[in-house]
Amino acid sequence: MAWPDEKTDLHVLMTADAVGGVWQYALDLSEGLRAHSVTTTIAVLGPSPSADQLAMAESTGAKLILTGLPLDWTARNRCEVEETSRTIAHIAAQIRPDLLHLNSPALAANAPFDVPVVAVCHSCVATWWQAVKGGSLPEEFVWRTELVAKGYGSSDRLLAPTLAFAQATAQAYGLAQTPTVVSNGRRSMPVGRSVPGEHIIFTAGRLWDEGKNFAVIDRFASHLAVPVLAAGSLEGPNGTHVEAAHAKVLGRLSDAEIAQYLSARPIFISMARYEPFGLAVLEAAQMECALVLSDIPTFRELWEGAALFVDPSDESATVEVIDHLLQDPEGRAALGRAARERADAYTVDAMSAGVLNTYHSVLGQRSQMSSPEGAAA
Repeated sequence: MAWPDEKTDLHVLMTADAVGGVWQYALDLSEGLRAHSVTTTIAVLGPSPSADQLAMAESTGAKLILTGLPLDWTARNRCEVEETSRTIAHIAAQIRPDLLHLNSPALAANAPFDVPVVAVCHSCVATWWQAVKGGSLPEEFVWRTELVAKGYGSSDRLLAPTLAFAQATAQAYGLAQTPTVVSNGRRSMPVGRSVPGEHIIFTAGRLWDEGKNFAVIDRFASHLAVPVLAAGSLEGPNGTHVEAAHAKVLGRLSDAEIAQYLSARPIFISMARYEPFGLAVLEAAQMECALVLSDIPTFRELWEGAALFVDPSDESATVEVIDHLLQDPEGRAALGRAARERADAYTVDAMSAGVLNTYHSVLGQRSQMSSPEGAAA
């Protein structure tokens, strides 16, 4: 996707959180847009960023506003989400951005924003429940889903990182129009001294999230002749907890620390049942790691021909695939090269171009509607 020809000089207010991949997404996007005269202020929801996350933010030039307000999926009730929405509206009224970029679309449900709103469908409890549990939503998910649905309806444009997830979102919420697909990108991770890891299995992410299916990885780790290392927390901000009996859990690591493991090109595995995109997989692919991924629509869309796919519930078959890779270094290296080549399609530059084109489209439509000619039409 090409960049717009003209320079922009836009100011965007963006929401983000430091809990998962939205943090990397927001900072990489802010840095990508900065080269094209777009300045970004990020209103941070949820737990405060760690020291290394703050340092990462400073390097991108984005300005942070730490609100300490709950995320829609950690809030105790609807009122807390509505209060967060009002706070974001107050911040917007103070700093007067040209556009609001919501990475939490539920925040558009009630607050009256006087600037255009672009919302990104990164994930939601409704599609998570369909993929992980199935059946009717529990009561605590119903009101959250209602807010997200209302937020989608109140936004000027919806984006999603994959077509598979855009379609799942449109179906779950009965959207008249499928969200526009702009693939995520990831800047290259800093590489220092590698941690010896050629003969290990590595995974990373929100281990506590049942949708990541870490419990399966932990169980089959006992059947492998090499160690399974997992970067991430076992405790979630919503009180969720998962146990680890066989995999070695490293806790939350900085980008630089994860890069030390990935640069040794371990086999990277994700058994996720729910993954709208998967930045950790992209990071591993950028480092030329061989990928073993769960056979779900988003991973097929992104990595078909550049990864091996396994049934996320078939532990024995997954062990066989990993054992085969361990015994076939040439095949493993070829798989890693294929992943690296595919990763070149998911760049920060391409992501930023897609988002900026969306900004221009939305602003142009809003301008046309507010003009006398547009009003007359």
